Amino acid sequence: MAGVQMEQRRALAGESWVQGQVLLSWQDVLNGAADPNDGHNVVVHEFAHQLDQVKGFANGAPPLSTALAYRSWSGVMQAEFKALRARLAQVERDAAQGLATAPGLIDPYAATDPAEFFAVCSEVFFERPVELSQQHPALYQQLSRYYRLNPLSWF
Repeated sequence: MAGVQMEQRRALAGESWVQGQVLLSWQDVLNGAADPNDGHNVVVHEFAHQLDQVKGFANGAPPLSTALAYRSWSGVMQAEFKALRARLAQVERDAAQGLATAPGLIDPYAATDPAEFFAVCSEVFFERPVELSQQHPALYQQLSRYYRLNPLSWF
């Protein structure tokens, strides 16, 4: 038998596969829908991955219309990703010194890699647009352009 086969049990909220399948834990779908303002929604998260990986892989840069759009996207997303990682490093340093630091708007899981950053920020964009637009205006603007929506107008 060629290839690698792994047998393990993992509890996952969802998965997005490059071939187009999305697997979702029904309980996590219900939990995400129960509080539409908590910034966590597995459906939005996994479908953001689908949009990102339509090109065959996920890297946090879904297909955009122009080279200028890619430059703008890349600049904002890289800066925000780097800022998140720096904030999390500061939280760790503070914790080591016994200091409490308030959690940020963007879940720490977003610091995993650029693909997760896009998916997590998409959750926040749809569920907590007011806070995102205030705390991360350039990020909000990029996501608004990409999704061609302004969730601020829904309130």
